[in-house]
Amino acid sequence: MLSKKEIEHIAMLARLGLKKGEAEKFSRQLNSILEYVRQLNEVDTDGVEATSQVTGLENVSRKDTVLRFCEKDELLACTELPVERDQVKVKSVITES
Repeated sequence: MLSKKEIEHIAMLARLGLKKGEAEKFSRQLNSILEYVRQLNEVDTDGVEATSQVTGLENVSRKDTVLRFCEKDELLACTELPVERDQVKVKSVITES
């Protein structure tokens, strides 16, 4: 069973600021979770194959193919913004403080 002091230490390690009364509240909650995990540890799982999902779904993938979209010059001709060294020039979004 985790004490209030242990909860405060865990919160400090996780850089969580606890308000008054939260240590006791979280102590009850974490102890409840740990008790549930203790119960799960008692279940005999010998011979049970590990699974990551049970729905039977599989990844669907396709072969990557390169398709021609358009040439660089065609793209650059579509913008009203200035073009510099084959790049569209935009206003700076990073400013110095």
